[in-house]
Amino acid sequence: MKKLDELALITRCVLADDRQAFGQLVEAYQSQVRRFFLNLTSGDAALSDDLAQETFIKAYINLRSFKGIAAFSTWLYRIGYNEFYSHSRRASEEHLTQDTPVEAIMGANDNTEALDAGLTVREAMSRLSDTERAAVTLFYIEDKPLKQVARIMSLPEGTVKSHLHRAKARMSAFLKNN
Repeated sequence: MKKLDELALITRCVLADDRQAFGQLVEAYQSQVRRFFLNLTSGDAALSDDLAQETFIKAYINLRSFKGIAAFSTWLYRIGYNEFYSHSRRASEEHLTQDTPVEAIMGANDNTEALDAGLTVREAMSRLSDTERAAVTLFYIEDKPLKQVARIMSLPEGTVKSHLHRAKARMSAFLKNN
């Protein structure tokens, strides 16, 4: 979606409380946001849908605070990242484990090579910290530039680079052993 189209829809939402305009923004970004969460949650579709829904609700409620300095997608991903971080913090406070067996995510009966490779990468991703997983997801999977990843995560670019470097090293070590 072009930036001018986004700004026109946002203006309609803010000034006229046009929910159809916000619906168009949701349609434009829902698959990207959901994919972002699927990668962060190691494939938990239900949790990804819940987090995406919460992200769009918070975006709608706080749309008046969008200043247009960063791209709308950056602002939206930042809200999503905060949602994921809050969920992770609540889960760890409740002593819930985030280590869902990979077989439960994908099903234990499929033995194709592609599925095995996907499971191995997903398992490697699940061993990363939340911050490392978010950096890898945004940079490599969502193909966001480093500067935008830094803005979304509210971290300096050098710190994001460090997280990416550590994540690659950890994933490489895991994949070599498997």
